[in-house]
Amino acid sequence: METKKRRGLIVGCCLFSLALLAGGANLPQNKKRNCTYTVTIQTSCTKGAETSDYVSLRFGDIKLNDIVVQHLNSKHVRKLDPLQPAVLDDIPTKPFQACLVDEFQVTGKCVESPICYLYLKLSGKDDWRPKFAQVEASEESHLSSRYFYFRRYLPRNVWHGSDLCDKEVTPFGIKHKRKVLAKKPAPERLMP
Repeated sequence: METKKRRGLIVGCCLFSLALLAGGANLPQNKKRNCTYTVTIQTSCTKGAETSDYVSLRFGDIKLNDIVVQHLNSKHVRKLDPLQPAVLDDIPTKPFQACLVDEFQVTGKCVESPICYLYLKLSGKDDWRPKFAQVEASEESHLSSRYFYFRRYLPRNVWHGSDLCDKEVTPFGIKHKRKVLAKKPAPERLMP
């Protein structure tokens, strides 16, 4: 009799587990899925604007979904001529050459609101002068970024770019609503 009760309990547990797994298909998906982004960067036409050094990229949204890409050079997809619509895929050149637009394919966590900040970092000895950068969210185009303009030589080994997240222009200047680097409250002191 004891054995029949155990078998019944085991069969009941197995059926209950299968029912939970089948019902779990309706549960919300895990938010740690990855999305694909197309990054477009144009190097300016100034003499000496190109670089062969490593370039890193950081972008994200107002909800602090931060995507960091080390060595963006390795994600190169294609090269475009800004004056002609022809794709220059068949020309074996490095990314970040003067007067050319480069496209990169990047995979990272998904943003939940429009991309509103973008930073570039140059690691090496070259000077590089990007003209603009833009990130397009492949799955949801309404989350793509605006154009981020640089138009100057990037400093080396530091993040340089723009944060357009939730800013309000007031008569007294730009007011930032997002507090990324907010000060922590001081700990309370105990009386001796």
